[in-house]
Amino acid sequence: MELRTLRYFVAVAEELHFGRAALRLHMSQPPLSRAIKQLETELGATLFDRSSAGVTLTPVGTVLLDEAHALLDHADRVQDRVATAAGTATLTVGLLGDSTDPAVTRLAAAYRRRHPHVEVRIRETDLTDPTCGLHAHLVDIALTRGPFDETGLSVHQLRTDPVGALLRADDPLARHDGLKLADLADRRWFRFPQGTDPDWQSYWNGGEPREGPVVRAVQECRQAVLWNSTVGMTLLDHEPAHGLTVVPLTDMPPSRMVAAWKEGDPNPLISSFVRIATTVYRE
Repeated sequence: MELRTLRYFVAVAEELHFGRAALRLHMSQPPLSRAIKQLETELGATLFDRSSAGVTLTPVGTVLLDEAHALLDHADRVQDRVATAAGTATLTVGLLGDSTDPAVTRLAAAYRRRHPHVEVRIRETDLTDPTCGLHAHLVDIALTRGPFDETGLSVHQLRTDPVGALLRADDPLARHDGLKLADLADRRWFRFPQGTDPDWQSYWNGGEPREGPVVRAVQECRQAVLWNSTVGMTLLDHEPAHGLTVVPLTDMPPSRMVAAWKEGDPNPLISSFVRIATTVYRE
């Protein structure tokens, strides 16, 4: 029984969906299904009940999931100790914008418990680089938001969050329970500098070219609205500053919170980070 096969099994067991597990593992579904079938043959037991209603763990699968977690955790600790002895147990994590998301705090605690000897270095970036320095080889992994140019990167979705229009509290539109992008069509928006990833810029400007003040950081976005009565988009659950409010945008897709890293990077600390982050962001 290979560790790689156990990682495949854990992904399916946690997603309870072969398609989502394949996306998480950055592979196609047929080889994943074959690997699970081979594991079931090797163990002489069925691990998943498959039906039109979906995928569920069998009692044997539930036992194996507990054991697989323990084995993979031990393998991670072995890799940690070897890396520590070699003086290479460091991981540089890029964070986008302000890092006030409570999930980041939980992730830090969970990763520290799993990897107490790893030195984690944090690089916080402004809103002009959604990859947090990945393309420039400044970080090993990024906690960020899509969309952006994923060329040469592996990207794993952790969560989706609804977005809203950031407005002054005395703006006439602030009285609405919900808005559409068309309601903001004639308004000035805050926007990002020239050269910012076009996919990122387009999403946060509602898919349209906009006019308005240029911003680089979360606080600059808020101040642009407060001082200039411009508008823009933000996460719906972000606590706005005094004098501002957030109104749901009903025709915008949610923002994707993702982990991203260089495609094919063999660093085991990255794969462990992604597994832990996946668990934390589900809570």
